[in-house]
Amino acid sequence: MKISFISLASGSSGNCYYLGTPEYGILIDAGIGIRLIRKVLRDANIDFCKIVAVLVTHNHADHIKTVGCLGEKYNIPVYATETVHKGIAKSRYVEEVLVGSRRIIVKEEPFCIRDFEVTAFEVPHDSSDNVGYHIVCGQHKFTIATDVGHITETVSTYLCKANHIVLEANYDEEMLRYGTYPAFLKERIVSPTGHLSNREAAEFLATHYTPEIKDVWLCHLSRDNNHPELAFKTVDIRLFQEGIRVGKDLSLVALKRTTPSDIFEFE
Repeated sequence: MKISFISLASGSSGNCYYLGTPEYGILIDAGIGIRLIRKVLRDANIDFCKIVAVLVTHNHADHIKTVGCLGEKYNIPVYATETVHKGIAKSRYVEEVLVGSRRIIVKEEPFCIRDFEVTAFEVPHDSSDNVGYHIVCGQHKFTIATDVGHITETVSTYLCKANHIVLEANYDEEMLRYGTYPAFLKERIVSPTGHLSNREAAEFLATHYTPEIKDVWLCHLSRDNNHPELAFKTVDIRLFQEGIRVGKDLSLVALKRTTPSDIFEFE
């Protein structure tokens, strides 16, 4: 079965990812406008009507902006933990209240969306609740972990199960340290419930690499404290120090904040 992956947007202005087969697909987060979602999918020759589910990681605005519209206007089931759903219901950024489309999931209890076996797992972040997703379809195993304060044993376990990894690389430590953010915001970002730096992502990937890992996408890059070339270079250099060659041993892509990625397809 052919699997396709696209990043529609990845950053503090909005996050949305697509994973699908030729027959159907799912969105992971929906923090960008419905028109943009439809346009990116149309440009990729993906029928919006084939979206059968939305998985939500947490209830920050850049991840949930359009879940109400998708759920209630288009009748697409929206999956999230009970705590995240409560946060969505209280959010001023979501216009439509989720009712019939609301689906409750429990961390580390697998559930199926057609051929996708999905498991949500705990990810530390300063939202009401936050999860990553491990998604298995045939021989392909995807793990997405965004807005990661630090890599716990649980996060590590699910990342290490994957062939295809979407992992946060939010900020460069030097750029953040000497940047213009106020002290309280810098402290929030570097806290154990904040975000993951380029260096931390690179260190994890370099020390946990196995030949089963085929693709890594660096996600949720900061607008002010990072850029794709720097995130890529930081991880590339650290992997090379361990004898892991980007482009030969694995594919590495730093996702852009507001520009859709290429379509990545896997047989």
